[in-house]
Amino acid sequence: MNIITSLRVKSAIQKELQEKFPEVHFFFHPTMDEAKADIENADILVTYGGDLNEEILERAKRLKWIMVLSAGIEKLPFEALKKRNILITNARGIHKVPMAEYTFAMIMQVTKKMKQLIENEKNEVWDRTIRLVELAGKTITILGAGAIGCEIARVAKAFNMKTIGVNRSGQNADYMDEIYSVQDLEQALVQADFVVSVLPSTKETYHLLKENHFKMMKNECVFINIGRGDIVEESVLLKVLEDGEIAHAVLDVFESEPLPEGHPFWKMENVTVTPHISGLSALYQQRAFQIFEHNLINYLSGNNNNLKNVIDLDRGY
Repeated sequence: MNIITSLRVKSAIQKELQEKFPEVHFFFHPTMDEAKADIENADILVTYGGDLNEEILERAKRLKWIMVLSAGIEKLPFEALKKRNILITNARGIHKVPMAEYTFAMIMQVTKKMKQLIENEKNEVWDRTIRLVELAGKTITILGAGAIGCEIARVAKAFNMKTIGVNRSGQNADYMDEIYSVQDLEQALVQADFVVSVLPSTKETYHLLKENHFKMMKNECVFINIGRGDIVEESVLLKVLEDGEIAHAVLDVFESEPLPEGHPFWKMENVTVTPHISGLSALYQQRAFQIFEHNLINYLSGNNNNLKNVIDLDRGY
């Protein structure tokens, strides 16, 4: 069996995989351009997902399984994969610790006026009139009550916050005081002091948030998007921020990345822009390959019912 990678795998992980699976032939390539040399013989492909297209898939005649080492799979050629009935798994869940930490770093940055305090320090300004906000007693609404959303809620509990989750089904989720289905989204939004979106990019989530959703939020509300940029149309977000419908937006993801130079978001005082880094961690590959190793053990033994993070290509997650 041949396993091909199209990403730079840490040498320690390469060695560990080869030792644990001596019956497997690994071909470690740092990019898809280099992986093309072996793609025709690939039984399994390990990729970040954005480098795979129909042309490459057509060349990979033997391909049976793709492990995507990220949570997002929206760039995959879905129709071609469905025709071939290729198994897709991803690294869902490994981002929960860094993304929860990022969320609260940004919440504290906004509520404790860190940008202003750092600017004042640079300019030797002693200003004790700055109003800081406590988190205790505030409500955080989390759109996407999966692994990441529940970890954010768990951390929120340490700040004595009320936690509200929104998911597709409305079924209970860990650390959520209240849970709503997407159909009851409005009930979750009107209570929020902070709205955090960790939703993936699917047909159902595309431009899910409309102008009226932001209008029903509190004017003091902070919107944080660490899921996918297309949950809200950027023109809508610009308008509600300019109109003061919400207090601040922390944006780590955008409809088009990288965010172009000259985009209004860069200069707006009530916007924090970061370059899609909320899920990054030095432990990223280690955690992702733990899922891959678990799945590979079961795949080789024919126990596909025990695979983690199998993607439903019809749903897109």
